[in-house]
Amino acid sequence: MTAPTGQTGPVRAADRLFALTPDGALREVPATDAPGTLLAADSWLVADGRVRALARHRRRFTATCAEAGGLPGALLDTFWTGMAALLPRGPGHWFPRVELETATADATPDTVLPGGHRLLYRLRPAPALSTTARVWGLAVRDPRRTPRHKGPDLGALAAVRSRATAAEADEALLVTADGVVLEAANSSLLWWEEDVLCHPPAELPVLPGVTAALLLERAARTGVTVRPARRRLSALAGREVWVANALHGLRPVTAWTGSSLPAGAPLHAAAWQSWLDGQRTPLRS
Repeated sequence: MTAPTGQTGPVRAADRLFALTPDGALREVPATDAPGTLLAADSWLVADGRVRALARHRRRFTATCAEAGGLPGALLDTFWTGMAALLPRGPGHWFPRVELETATADATPDTVLPGGHRLLYRLRPAPALSTTARVWGLAVRDPRRTPRHKGPDLGALAAVRSRATAAEADEALLVTADGVVLEAANSSLLWWEEDVLCHPPAELPVLPGVTAALLLERAARTGVTVRPARRRLSALAGREVWVANALHGLRPVTAWTGSSLPAGAPLHAAAWQSWLDGQRTPLRS
């Protein structure tokens, strides 16, 4: 099955899809049910019934929904409460995703909300997790139209990642038109300059990363100097660089594939990975 606009790839047989009905219930529909254009999305790891920073994902998703679709807060609250009740509490690793889309004419009728939108909860098995990352050494000009919102550009980012995978990389680095590093296709970017933890400035077109925010806040609390910095890829040579997202957490870059750029030794990563893993809390029953 070909991915629709805004989607990240083929729907897997193991996925389960639930849609909010106008009366406020979440109804299971076929995972292949007439997908429309994605306006907002968010996802996170559920590991053996534990999750990290779920409230932050809620805030990011609902803010995008309110802006992109004009959805009222009460409707979003109803959806989130119902979705959270369905998150798996038992053993296993899952990577659920919430979505706001414009409905197609073929969508199941009683899952279309006033205004022609659908709110969806997609339960997906988590892909294999990793603790390090190989990043494509060919910096890619950012293809996104709405970089501060997660969802509309996932299809374009999936295409970039596909090219990176062909180059034996786990991630692809996005840059501005003049070569300033922004983030990876599916991860925030952080790096160390001596004992200073650096990140792209907020005025650059970057997604507000939940995991990156946790790391930067921890740095500030523990006395680590944090610095926004504009850098080109060449400035990261030999430095400890991290890519961070909700699925894998923090991953030090161990290679820049297809490039002579040397990767720095991951001197800080292990301790910060351990801390980040400890931030998962049990889902409420």
